[in-house]
Amino acid sequence: MSDLKLKTLTLGCKVNQYETELVREGLVRGGYRDADNAESADVCVVNTCTVTNEGDSKSRQAIRRLAKDNPNSRIVVMGCYATRAPNELKQLPNVSEVVTDKREIPDLLGRMGVIDIPDGISRFGDRHRAYVKVQDGCLLRCSFCIIPYVRPEMYSRGSGEIVEEVRRLADNGFREIVLTGIHLGHYGVDLNKGKPKTDWVRLAQLLEMLAGIDADFRVRLSSIEATEVTRELIDVMARHPDRICPHLHISMQSGSDAVLRRMRRRWGSQRFIDRCKLFQDALYKPAISTDIIVGFPGESEEEFQETCDVSKQVGFSKIHIFPFSPRKGTPAVEMADQIPGDVKADRRARLADVEDRTRAQYYQSLVGETLDVLIEAEDRDNPQLAAGTSCRYAQVFCDRQLVEIGRRYCIRIDRAEPHAIFGTPV
Repeated sequence: MSDLKLKTLTLGCKVNQYETELVREGLVRGGYRDADNAESADVCVVNTCTVTNEGDSKSRQAIRRLAKDNPNSRIVVMGCYATRAPNELKQLPNVSEVVTDKREIPDLLGRMGVIDIPDGISRFGDRHRAYVKVQDGCLLRCSFCIIPYVRPEMYSRGSGEIVEEVRRLADNGFREIVLTGIHLGHYGVDLNKGKPKTDWVRLAQLLEMLAGIDADFRVRLSSIEATEVTRELIDVMARHPDRICPHLHISMQSGSDAVLRRMRRRWGSQRFIDRCKLFQDALYKPAISTDIIVGFPGESEEEFQETCDVSKQVGFSKIHIFPFSPRKGTPAVEMADQIPGDVKADRRARLADVEDRTRAQYYQSLVGETLDVLIEAEDRDNPQLAAGTSCRYAQVFCDRQLVEIGRRYCIRIDRAEPHAIFGTPV
């Protein structure tokens, strides 16, 4: 088996990236090796995304390209597209197996000759930040989202298993661990059924456990819902500012109450603002990033302006802006008053201008502060600079000669530009 060559390809979210690494690590344990760029692989694993029609298209294109470049390969397809439409994928060239449920990964590895099935990862490619999946599944039914239909089963990994995985990654040199899940804020809900509340383990308790690991690393949370930014969670983050990054990615989607109702979200704009304010008051200059959909069916100019106003009020450090994309199988596809593409493009550009202003204001507030920065690479445009990610998720540049790639530094921020900040190690 040692001669078998492997290629993996991931589309989509952090959870997918973690799951691909779990499969890759299992296959490497079983004797496979990563194929060089010029080599043809015996097995290709493609982890697909189905969040948008474009995600489906990119997944199909990737499979066809791999089949062309690796003509004798077996292609194993997994991911959300594989769950939603396995028969479509089985028709593509070289596809030998479609895994429709991520819980089948151990069985998949067993069929491929792996005896020592991993219960987590110990590496994350050549990166310095590693993703750790702690939870899967979503029970919400937002009207625009297909994911609850392809990942409907809620389950959480045991806290002890997660602690050991994080410790292993930290020991192997990964200096930032990003906790991720399909609905991260629901971590532990399934584990706690039937237990007294004093024995519950939710996200806050998991963070407290990770904060107690004796190793050089920091923890960051991936996307979370506003209702799950609890006082308990905030208190844990405030108690461990050097271990838990003072940054939350709180998914907003819209700042208009009417649009939020059509989206079937669980709160109004004022509740979202209040949770952000609670977080901002409890921690020192924390960063808040978000996701926003523009051009949702029926979105009026007034409703769009409400989204801009809330964005300014919160002061997001980063906004991931998505023009609404109709997804077959979701209620939003059938809604009246679909917004024309040119209007969506215009609103995307205008919201990007708002983001530029709120990010610039936040970056300027960091001048003179000392931030925990993980140095990740030499700057592509200027090799005299090194680029890193700060605890507050802002990109930081500093003198390349003063730092080593892969290490964390305390960096005093000297100046801020619209898209980055610059500083000096202290």
